[in-house]
Amino acid sequence: MPRKSRSYKRHPIAPDPRYNNVKVAKFVNYLMERGKKTVAQTILYDAFDFIKEKMNTEPRQIFDTALKNVSPLVEIKGRRIGGANYQVPMEVFEPRKTTLGMRWLIAASRSKKGKPMYMKLGEEIMEAYNKQGAAFKKREDTHRMAEANKAFAHFARFTKKRKA
Repeated sequence: MPRKSRSYKRHPIAPDPRYNNVKVAKFVNYLMERGKKTVAQTILYDAFDFIKEKMNTEPRQIFDTALKNVSPLVEIKGRRIGGANYQVPMEVFEPRKTTLGMRWLIAASRSKKGKPMYMKLGEEIMEAYNKQGAAFKKREDTHRMAEANKAFAHFARFTKKRKA
């Protein structure tokens, strides 16, 4: 009998008002605290304006590239096999990939101190675009750990295969 119940996809998310993009709306939802969506939207749009001012390019494209740069390809999952726990590297599939990327970008922005949130977020997105910064470092660390535990990759076959 499986340990976890199956997760179901909920209703589709509406695109955000300014860019008419679902990924941006999803990012706003992750950024939101205590149900204050307009505050989260203001922070993100101000961050996009900050990026546009600094880089003189379309901020949505920079955001998409930054998100792609920080999204992990592999992660490690703990598997209990024969009484021992192994850190098994596994491929990350699409919905989780972007979720982790967004989560890491926001966490890295929040960990910085001394500036308004829109500036911290804008800087983190620009750093991720240039393959630098705390969120990108988190991705690299995850990949490094998966590479170090590659010897246990054959245990991945004991888990249920998911369709990509």
